[in-house]
Formats: sequence, C-alpha cells, structure tokens
Amino acid sequence: MASNSLKALMFGVILLPGCAALPGGGPAPLDTFDLSAQTVEVGQRRSRTQVLVAEPSALKVLDGENIVIRPSAGTIEFLSGAQWADRLPRIVQSRLVEALQATNSFGGVGRPGEGLAIDYQLATDIRAFDVRLDGQRRANVVLYVKVLNDRNGVIRSARSFEASAPVAGSGNDAYVAALDQAFRQATADVVRWAVGVM
Repeated sequence: MASNSLKALMFGVILLPGCAALPGGGPAPLDTFDLSAQTVEVGQRRSRTQVLVAEPSALKVLDGENIVIRPSAGTIEFLSGAQWADRLPRIVQSRLVEALQATNSFGGVGRPGEGLAIDYQLATDIRAFDVRLDGQRRANVVLYVKVLNDRNGVIRSARSFEASAPVAGSGNDAYVAALDQAFRQATADVVRWAVGVM
C-alpha cells in the first residue's frame, strides 16, 4: 500500500497559477483537487498482455470539473468553491492506468494513441461519484467496468464496483477526502478483478 507521505503528495489541494484573489473584488479562488493513485498487490507474474484504458463515459453532470453533492434524494448540487483538477473521467482514466501499471502484471498499459499492440480494452462507465448528505454523510462511487477482447470485440467480463466512505469533518477537504477514499477502494477492487480476468 502507498505510504502516508505518498498519499499526501498525490491527494490534496493543487494550487493553480492565476488563482489568487484579484484586487477590486474578483472571483474567489477555487480549491482544486486531484484523486490519489492506488497501489494493489496482486501477486501475479508479468505477462505480455497489453491493455488499453479508454476514457470513461459518464452522464453530463459527472463529465466535468464540478464536484457533485446530493443534499437529498433526487437533488444534485456542485460543491461550492471547489473543482477537480481536470474533467473527472480523465482523472479516473489516469488513476486506473497508474494502478494497473503498478501491478507489473502486464506487458503494457496505456491510453489511446500511446502505440500499444492492444490485447484488451478496459471500458468504464462512471455511474456515481458524489457525496450523499441525506442521513449519514458519505461518499459514493460506482464504476461499471467491461474487459473487451480487442481482437474480436467480445466482452470477456463485466462487473459493477461500488464503494463508499464516511465524511469525517466538514468543509471541502473532508468531502473530497471521503470521495478519494471510496475511489481508492473501488480502484483496488477493479484492478484485482481485471488482473484475474486478463
């Protein structure tokens, strides 16, 4: 597992240039957050298999830089004063690539355009990535993942992965920390399953 110091480097607020408060009452700066990469021990020997991780699909509300909260059932809002460092699907794609690479189980893992001789594709649909505030405050992440044989287009296996984590504390940092914890758990589950399938 990643050390606490590594987690601290990979997760947290990113200070972006140009975000300083402007004189004369300009817009307040946004806290900008990233998700941390997950290291998973799978105990499997390296193969020659090459894996393409496609950019995940998502509904419009999750396909951007806004951080979603749900104050009540059927209600969606964006976390005030906060944003992701990039579009959420791109961040999820990058972290899945890193997590699969870190297993050392494959000959290559990458994104489209990186010159892989692809054996399998990992296709992900982000079905939930939010903080629920109705009842017990908790982060909720749901990823539906398919492994496709790139040679013939056949789906080798498909599964839904769900993880949640309680929100400890208040403020944007606490909300995003819970989302990061839930995402790390979901990522670990996806990686263990994907390594076994491929």
